[in-house]
Amino acid sequence: MSIACGVGCVVVIGCIRWAWKRCSYIGSDDSEAWPIATMEEFEPIPRICRVILAVYDPDPDHPQYPPSNHYRVNYDNILKRVTYEETQGHSPPYIIYSDHENREIVLAIRGLNLYKESHYKILWDNNLGKQMFDGGYVHHGLLKSATWILSQESETLKMLWMESGKNYNMVFAGHSLGAGIAALLTVIVVNHGDQIGGIPRSNIRCYAVAPARCMSLNLAVKYANVIHSIVLQDDFLPRTPTPLEDIAKSIFCLPCLMFCLCLSDTFMPEDRKLKDPRRLYAPGRIYHIVERKFCRCGRYPPEVRTAIPVDGRFEHIVLSCNATSDHAIIQITNETEKALQILKESGDETATTAPKVPKFDRLQTIEEEHKDAQERAISMNILHAVTTTEEEESLEETNIEIKDCQDEDEDALNTLSKP
Repeated sequence: MSIACGVGCVVVIGCIRWAWKRCSYIGSDDSEAWPIATMEEFEPIPRICRVILAVYDPDPDHPQYPPSNHYRVNYDNILKRVTYEETQGHSPPYIIYSDHENREIVLAIRGLNLYKESHYKILWDNNLGKQMFDGGYVHHGLLKSATWILSQESETLKMLWMESGKNYNMVFAGHSLGAGIAALLTVIVVNHGDQIGGIPRSNIRCYAVAPARCMSLNLAVKYANVIHSIVLQDDFLPRTPTPLEDIAKSIFCLPCLMFCLCLSDTFMPEDRKLKDPRRLYAPGRIYHIVERKFCRCGRYPPEVRTAIPVDGRFEHIVLSCNATSDHAIIQITNETEKALQILKESGDETATTAPKVPKFDRLQTIEEEHKDAQERAISMNILHAVTTTEEEESLEETNIEIKDCQDEDEDALNTLSKP
């Protein structure tokens, strides 16, 4: 009897300890050791968020979700708006925006619409390990959508870049579902820039806001100098390792899904997660906006932390009442505005003294962080991880894969067009 009581006590204590660790784990713990982002590197993000919001609201005079400082987007510079009717279910709606002030051509893609069946079809078009691409794994449905957008808009983007004198940056941006598509579209263009006029990698940027997990770890690290993911504190989607199709099916019982994921997440060894090459992750360099603290009421001034994590890349689901609200594009836009203002004020306070990190030194640091992340991925035996010098060797193979995806998409279109 005493032995049974002892075993029971051990089990109860273990359960209490597990429950405490899971319930006390907050979103800010993921980036606790990350450095603070600088104003210069974070400055484009609020601006890009406003452009993404313009995809949601076609009428600027009667906005449905206006950010705190309104859009500040010149609707006359929206060169093309593609609606649901025009995409025919191949992708979410998107716009092409020419930002002359910042010398950018922006293709912004809408996020998940729970009322659109076509969005669920994109999410469900995937199985673990179904699609290999560029030496890694990606989400098959998102890749097909990205390939379709490029086939539709390559000539338009090429013309715009040529007209700019080849001096503008090409920016791909999206929210949620659109963020995953934008990230994979960026990977295609980086490796196949001749489709839009031979644009170099240095002129390509991607801002994935609250992204879905869409690429394997080796690709997420490889393209970290091009793709930038923005995550607001407890956002559930970048942390959810389950296939996106299961999220879509369980969207109306999300708390139950998240609790089950916490259980499986707790008992899965970290090494097993990292060594599974099919496991998908949030892409690129991550900017984590933190605004709440454990057992504290209210919100604090947002703090932006950034890194290219290899291990500990948002691997834990956060049991939080803000897990879904932190995914909203309007909430993220407002918080990025506040964070940028704080960074500017911090910069103004030190304007009379030499900056702690000069801009040129920070650029060098960013490049070094990328190289360090690639080397760490190799040292941890991450499958298909490569260094910067090895990236060019896989270019030809990637181009062949892109062509295969485009041929597959064209065959599907031809089938649909037949009576």
